[in-house]
Amino acid sequence: MKDSRIILGIDPGTAIMGYGLIKANGKNPEMIAMGVLDLRKIKDHYLKLQKIFERTLQLIDEYKPDELAIEAPFFGKNVQSMLKLGRAQGVAMAAGLYRQIPIFEYAPRKIKIAITGSGGASKEQVAAGKSFNSWKDFVNKNPGRLT
Repeated sequence: MKDSRIILGIDPGTAIMGYGLIKANGKNPEMIAMGVLDLRKIKDHYLKLQKIFERTLQLIDEYKPDELAIEAPFFGKNVQSMLKLGRAQGVAMAAGLYRQIPIFEYAPRKIKIAITGSGGASKEQVAAGKSFNSWKDFVNKNPGRLT
C-alpha cells in the first residue's frame, strides 16, 4: 500500500462544478490544485453534462488520482434541482468509473463538519476556510482557473 494518495474531490453542479485535488500523506494533506468549471453560459443541459464528464476525465488524466470523493445525493424541496444535481453527480462518477478510479461518497453534512466543525455551515462558511466568501467570490478572484 502506498504511503500517500491523491484524492480528487468534486462538488458537482450544473451551474458551477467545484473541484480540488489533495495529496494525503498521513496527517499532512497537501493541496495540489483547485478550481471551478463554470457552466452558467451554456444553455443546453446535456452539453453541460458532457463538459462535466470531459473536465473530470481531464483532471483524472492530468493528476492520476487514486480515488474520487464526491458529494452524496441529498433530498431537497425542488425536484428539478435534485434531478439536475443527480445527473451532474452521475456523469462525474461515470468519468471516474471509466478510468477505474474508486469512488467514495460523502454526505454534505459530513463534509461541512470536516471543514468548518459545523454540519449546518453555509457554502460561504465552507469556502471561507480558503479565504473566499462563495464560489462566485472564488470565480471573480480566480478567472485564470476557470475552464
